[in-house]
Amino acid sequence: MRYPKYTRSFEVIAKLPEPLEPLRRLAMNFRWTWHPETRQLFRSIDKRLWDEVEHNPIQVLRRLSEADMRRLAEDEVLLARLRVASEDLDGYLVADTWYGREHAASNPELSIAYFCAEFGLAEALPIYSGGLGVLAGDHLKAASDLGLPLVGVGLLYSRGYFRQFLNSDGWQEEHYPKYDFYQLPLVLERGADGQPLRVEVEMPDRTITCQVWRADVGRVPLYLLDSNVLENAPDDQTITDTLYGGDEEMRIRQEMILGIGGMRALEALGRKPTVCHMNEGHAAFLAIERIRRFMVERNAEFYVSRQVTLNGNVFTTHTPVPAGFDVFSKDLVRKYLSPIAAEIGLGSEEFGKLGRMQPNGGDERFNMAVLAMNTANRINGVSKLHAQVSRGLFQARWPDVPENEVPIDPITNGVHTLTWIGARMCDLLDRHLGEAWRDDPSNPEVWRGVRDIPDEDVWAVRERQRGDFVRYVRRRVQRDVERRGGRLSVQSYDEILDPRVLTIGFARRFATYKRATLLLTDRDRLKRILFNGDRGVQFVLAGKSHPRDDGGKRFIQELYRFIESGGVRARMVFLEDYDMGVARHMVQGVDLWLNNPRRPLEASGTSGMKVVPNGGLNFSVMDGWWDEGYSPAVGWAIGDRRQVGDEGEQDRLDAQALYRTLEDQIVPRFYQKLNGDPPRAWVEMIKESMARLGPQFSTDRMVKDYATKFYLPAHAAYMRLASDDLSRAWEAFHWQAKVRAEWDAVKVVSVTDDLGAENALGGAFRLVAEVSLGSLTPEDVAVEALVGRVGANRELEDAERVELDLAHRDGSIGRYEATVTLRTAGLRGYVVRVRPRHDAVRVATELPLVAWN
Repeated sequence: MRYPKYTRSFEVIAKLPEPLEPLRRLAMNFRWTWHPETRQLFRSIDKRLWDEVEHNPIQVLRRLSEADMRRLAEDEVLLARLRVASEDLDGYLVADTWYGREHAASNPELSIAYFCAEFGLAEALPIYSGGLGVLAGDHLKAASDLGLPLVGVGLLYSRGYFRQFLNSDGWQEEHYPKYDFYQLPLVLERGADGQPLRVEVEMPDRTITCQVWRADVGRVPLYLLDSNVLENAPDDQTITDTLYGGDEEMRIRQEMILGIGGMRALEALGRKPTVCHMNEGHAAFLAIERIRRFMVERNAEFYVSRQVTLNGNVFTTHTPVPAGFDVFSKDLVRKYLSPIAAEIGLGSEEFGKLGRMQPNGGDERFNMAVLAMNTANRINGVSKLHAQVSRGLFQARWPDVPENEVPIDPITNGVHTLTWIGARMCDLLDRHLGEAWRDDPSNPEVWRGVRDIPDEDVWAVRERQRGDFVRYVRRRVQRDVERRGGRLSVQSYDEILDPRVLTIGFARRFATYKRATLLLTDRDRLKRILFNGDRGVQFVLAGKSHPRDDGGKRFIQELYRFIESGGVRARMVFLEDYDMGVARHMVQGVDLWLNNPRRPLEASGTSGMKVVPNGGLNFSVMDGWWDEGYSPAVGWAIGDRRQVGDEGEQDRLDAQALYRTLEDQIVPRFYQKLNGDPPRAWVEMIKESMARLGPQFSTDRMVKDYATKFYLPAHAAYMRLASDDLSRAWEAFHWQAKVRAEWDAVKVVSVTDDLGAENALGGAFRLVAEVSLGSLTPEDVAVEALVGRVGANRELEDAERVELDLAHRDGSIGRYEATVTLRTAGLRGYVVRVRPRHDAVRVATELPLVAWN
């Protein structure tokens, strides 16, 4: 029989010798993931062990023998490095920050809670699947650097996502190891009584209890909920087992724990956020719990509580296709959410409307992204193109608003530079730019200095990084081959890749729209590119397919079979079990990053951004971030922005463009060397890419954008409405009710102007509109003209907004006038509209009513 379960648990901690004790503090703060000197310190303790435990400093310390500890405690060089690293962390935690200098004094009560279903801080904490989680981890790190008063909230998955293994036929198999949280850089939160903190979330016929762990990310705490506690039934202990695992019912339970349980965890910890950021719709139930708590604390009704709290909520969508949103059946929502809906005074039908694009669309499934949009006043996509695509996706929610005015703003993603940059490039930038690039990574003035670094220095670093990467790939391939029971000679491993050859990386989540096999469209042509004499090319590929996505798995298998049987092993490698560790080696080592999704299905894509500070270049479809980052001076595009309707034809065209650009532009430029010099045209592109794109696509810039465009305005709006006796909230709520009731009476009665048949550029015309306001007042509305170019279908394009001023009022009729300057030649047009206006209501999201002439 098996041993019975324990009746009491306790933690035993190995005591380090006093000189080594600072190692524990360094290990327990994830700042080591972006402080190269601290990473190198842990690596120097035992390089083999550091790699074996997948760069987990806690396990390194716990595996030290007493003899190891005595030896290290007498190593003066190590102790000196330890003192420097410890003092650096101390200084970092109390240093002056951007937020402290610019905003703290005027926003003393700002408190931000950032919710996400996954966080990628390091491979040692495997609670992420891909780009969403890695972005969330980078967001926390940048928030820490900038000094934002922000905390993270997520789930602690005891089996993570999955470990990927390929069988002998190249088919992906998944393995879910069980992680011991006490062997990770985590702290179990405890109450005043010393017992683990508990949070409860009500389910249909039972209550789920969760404990809360904390990961310190520099200055930012990340709180992670864990349902694996004895108070829960065995099935409920597994709710937080796997990321994106289980059926629809498991997902709704996970998302209730994330949103509802996450808010309750913050309350138990004494934290009261003024701004809550939902990073994707998984966390949207937090808005319901926030309303419920506000109703209890302020003895307020649902609609007023919602009026206040939505002003303090932010929602980021990462999905460019409807199928990517989490949706639940009406019955499932009724089953799980009816209790909390009743607590906030809503019946099942009224609650269901919060998650439907068409409130009265009874058959529409409950959409978590729509719930987030209905409970947040600031919404964004993660690139300019993605925001544009998202406006089209959600146009039906704002039916009277032009698509380009649907209130989804772009805040383009970035990457945390110090997390992803290699040690060799760090040293180069330190020598030539000083510390400024570390301290102010989004400052274009700092990065301009890259252009002055000698070509020889840049190329020497790139050559060494590529050599490091080739050696790493050979070790990984040897490990994977031996695990599958195969064997290669030492000479065979040494023939895998060539450190002198142009190296291209491709690593993605293997969703079919990312077209990982586009390379294989013309296999003979690809082989000619790979083995082109002394101008060859080599590819390193990696990525996981979702366990239920057989289409993605077939792509992996197709690549594997081509590599194994196509005679290309020396020039093409697939690395198994892609994670943040593999990603770091890839983005630091490759010369070129390939990305070829179907446009416009890549919301942003941050992998290509990570090669930029490492001196890699990008070769991508004009999608996501590359649609705004591309220029011929910094990289290459596959095709252009035009799309044909047939997917097969689009794939053929893009494959031809990929091959042609490699053959005619990329390969010749890489190998264009004279008299032993570096390839100067290539190095010029490296420097231009780093100087232009490095600061632009950093999370330092991104989080500053969130702070100034979203967090600070949201905080101000929330505090204004939540103040005193809620009179401003009541006023805003009643005003909206009044406007909705009276809006049918609002009409543009007539519009006149003094335009002629031909009008001189630079001149002006007088525009007059008579507007029926019904029982509303002029203060309730804004009257505007949209003036722009007339398109092929008589639609206005590139329209500018001109506000008309009230000149006279006669009863319910207002006369509005404006002088419009003619700034652009060509066929122009205008249209007049009336919209509601109130200084305490964000009309664009809350009250999208429009009367057109």
